[in-house]
Amino acid sequence: MFFRSGPRRVAAALIPVSLLAGCGNLPASDDDERHIDVGTTSAPSTLDPAAAWDGSWELYRNVYQTLMHYAGTGAVPQPDAAKSCGFTGSDSRTYRCRLRADLTFSNGNPLDAAAVKHSFDRVLAINAETGPAGLLESLEKVETRGDRTVTFHLKRSDATFPFILAAPATSIVDPETYPADALADEGTLVGSGPYTLASYEEGSVAELERNSGYRGDAELRNDSVSIHYFDDSGAMTDALKKGDIDVTYRGLPPDRVPELEKAAYEEGSIALSRVVMPEIHYLVFNPEHEYADSLAVRHAVAQAIDRDALVRRVYGSTAEPLYSMIPRGIAGHTTAFFDRYGEPDPDAAAATLEQAGITEPVPLTLWYTSDRYGSVMARQFKELERQLDGSGLFEVTVKGRKWEQFAAAYNKGEYAVFGRGWSPDFPDPDNYIAPFTGERNALGTPYENAEITEELLPTSRREADRAGVNEQFARAQEILAEDARLLPLWQARQYIAAHDDVAGVEWSLDASTIMRMWELYKKTSW
Repeated sequence: MFFRSGPRRVAAALIPVSLLAGCGNLPASDDDERHIDVGTTSAPSTLDPAAAWDGSWELYRNVYQTLMHYAGTGAVPQPDAAKSCGFTGSDSRTYRCRLRADLTFSNGNPLDAAAVKHSFDRVLAINAETGPAGLLESLEKVETRGDRTVTFHLKRSDATFPFILAAPATSIVDPETYPADALADEGTLVGSGPYTLASYEEGSVAELERNSGYRGDAELRNDSVSIHYFDDSGAMTDALKKGDIDVTYRGLPPDRVPELEKAAYEEGSIALSRVVMPEIHYLVFNPEHEYADSLAVRHAVAQAIDRDALVRRVYGSTAEPLYSMIPRGIAGHTTAFFDRYGEPDPDAAAATLEQAGITEPVPLTLWYTSDRYGSVMARQFKELERQLDGSGLFEVTVKGRKWEQFAAAYNKGEYAVFGRGWSPDFPDPDNYIAPFTGERNALGTPYENAEITEELLPTSRREADRAGVNEQFARAQEILAEDARLLPLWQARQYIAAHDDVAGVEWSLDASTIMRMWELYKKTSW
């Protein structure tokens, strides 16, 4: 849901970049009213979809194509590269898609059934540490018939499979460019999406141009987009106010929201849209490490942390406390962690540790990424340190790393405790439980619980009516709360700030909260 305020605008300036990959000409000039500049703190970790289960999907959505997508404000997947898709039986184990005719990649190669099969097979074959192979866990094999028919055979019933086909994890890539058993050369990007990648400077800017060969459901409202990647949230806000960018998304610092609200209401220069987000933030405990392996320590942390104070002191109106791995607004949301631990209670935490024979302060190092979710993350972890140290029960050290090093380390199991954020691959409660459990998951930290992975999830996936799975997910969250290996902290309220001559903001986020750049446009250009 969007709440918008605001009105006016200043000329934009592009960051010059060198041509590294992709097709197309140089981006439009500053005077071209059909060009949009977007700022974000979510830079891609890689350009190859087989290697990313993270914020790289923001770019993928705009340059690659998937069989399905979310149309308009809908939350039910609709065909995109596919002309039609559906289960062929009542057991939700065989899913067939018929492709649109005459699809091509940006290099002119055909996008056919063989390319679709290649794209899925290589994700599983490469099985990259940071990749989305875990999302395809239910896929047994892919078969083709002719150039346009693809059939997916599943190991077990999975009513969520259409949602997976709408996720950028299943981006379709060119077999000639992307090897079957290895990642593509660095800087390579050949897709069939609404835009081509005209140039890319890692960690700085991606220049997108309208793909004249695109055949899909998106209707482009602009000709080109520059996505500027910022390490510092404050610098991104300054760039917006100076007119260097038109729109900001992800990472807007909470302490800058009031001045943007003033710009919206008093000066009329900025339009501010508040989005109710299904994005969650949480702590992960890796029981392969000392102290994180202790149920008593995990319970004590859960009892000691004050989410209300964390949100109030760090995030203000841009977040709300979260007591469930499934956020408010998604079916299956509960308050399992509040039900289990109640209000913050250091005395109860002390009793928990004492019963386990732990009488000295517990040393814990908390790790976070310094650039993925905005520079405010450092403040969040300092507040966690303040709370836990203040209880007298812990001796906390806080350390931050840039995303690339941070993700590589947690996927190797190097951290005892670390913070993560999660935006859904698809808007279903399954996607807040399944990615974090099982031997292979999105956290690089095996979490094997037979009741969740062998009973609750399989039972829920047989249910085509996704509103009818609350019982299974309520029970799953009771298990998560008792184990306390995952500790939800807060749910985001995202703000999108834009100069008031930019339209389409309210249509720009799909059901998985990924920005569709093609919906943005200058009002003067239409």
